[in-house]
Amino acid sequence: MASVNVYLDKQEYGKDRVRLLKVHKDTKVHRVDDLTIRCLLSGSSFTTSYTEASNKAVVATDSIKNTCYVLAKSSKNVDTLELFAAELANHFLDTYRWVEGAHVTIIRHRWARMIIDGKPHTHSFWRDGDETRQTDILIKRGPNCKGRRTVELKSAIAGLLVLKTTGSSFEDFVRDEYTTLPETKDRILSTCVDSTWDFNVPAVDSVNLIATLSQIPFNNIYDSVRDVTCETFAKDESASVQATLYKMAAQSIQNWKWLERVSYALPN
Repeated sequence: MASVNVYLDKQEYGKDRVRLLKVHKDTKVHRVDDLTIRCLLSGSSFTTSYTEASNKAVVATDSIKNTCYVLAKSSKNVDTLELFAAELANHFLDTYRWVEGAHVTIIRHRWARMIIDGKPHTHSFWRDGDETRQTDILIKRGPNCKGRRTVELKSAIAGLLVLKTTGSSFEDFVRDEYTTLPETKDRILSTCVDSTWDFNVPAVDSVNLIATLSQIPFNNIYDSVRDVTCETFAKDESASVQATLYKMAAQSIQNWKWLERVSYALPN
């Protein structure tokens, strides 16, 4: 039998489903950040852990989990997912010199403050549906540049359930022998919105990475994209899901210079 040349094409490994809850008690009105974190490391030094069963370069996934907790305790950026994810990724690159790429994904679960006796309660919350805020960052060492980092960063809304009882039509579509759907000038429209936006981030020195990213108003952008999504859905006299989601994406691109791309998925 002829020999086959087998090689490791690429790899990532790490820790998924790290559950983290940070309570902010700096004022009498408490705040909570409920996160699920995934951290993946990559680099040529990890090849032997696959091909030679050597763990010499392997950072234990339990250590990766503990790192999330330690940095969350000291970080002032946990409520800004993009910055906290960047802190984690940058930490792995700074701490383990053989790591070439650090890929961090964070999901934030929504908790809304309870209204008790007509007033927002200071320390009690209820889970506000399945909608989540998410961010995904991949930081790599720049080629042949000490301390230089390249950043791929995107954020998202996932699982935003919306419904309106009028203001949606669907007419003048292809009709053939497979068509049973009638045309309508007025219909109920309900969908689950997923939206992702990619940031344009230049390569930057590791020591300046967090400061550079801090210039981007991540929380304001998230709030704006969500508001645009809901407002457009509510106000648009929708001729189709495609036409409505295009208006959503176009508005957010126009609103924020830091956004390179905006995508939507609205399953019908």
